[in-house]
Amino acid sequence: MKKTNNTIRVETHVPVREVMRKNPIMIGIEATAAKAARAMCTEEVGSVIILKNTMPIGIVTEEDLACKVVAKDLKPSSVHVSDIMSTPLITVSAEKTVVDAATMMVKRKVRRLPVVDKDKKVIGIVTVRDLLTVSNELNELLNDIIEINREEIVEQGICAHCSQMSDDLKRVDNVMLCPACREEENIR
Repeated sequence: MKKTNNTIRVETHVPVREVMRKNPIMIGIEATAAKAARAMCTEEVGSVIILKNTMPIGIVTEEDLACKVVAKDLKPSSVHVSDIMSTPLITVSAEKTVVDAATMMVKRKVRRLPVVDKDKKVIGIVTVRDLLTVSNELNELLNDIIEINREEIVEQGICAHCSQMSDDLKRVDNVMLCPACREEENIR
């Protein structure tokens, strides 16, 4: 949110770099599913990026472990990440917006996007949860702004609480109340 000349402008073009998690977990292509699972557990994350000669080439997620190892009753220490990783690795530039990242996730049907810098080096990861957090914060802020700026509407009609006619009805919790009933409810 930016303040300029007594007006507040809500920043909707939030760069991915501002919401990404830095330094995602990365392991080599020679690693096993057991090592990938241990890394995820230790770091409390849902994925690891797979490297081949320091270049990111794939990703292993909790779903990959569950569906491609556990569900097939395979021994994690004998399955290589290269056999279960999702590839090619779909990435997003750190300079793209959260809207761009969300659009990419929907189109590619993924829940995680490694974030890369201009040299294509992985510098972070952004998840659906990260994007939802930003979205929820923005929605709450917008709701507060709407509430602050909402005009108080005074109407004529019948009070929903006492059924008396009034020319000073105001909406309270989506119900039209007269001054006496608002006073009774300690609402002005």
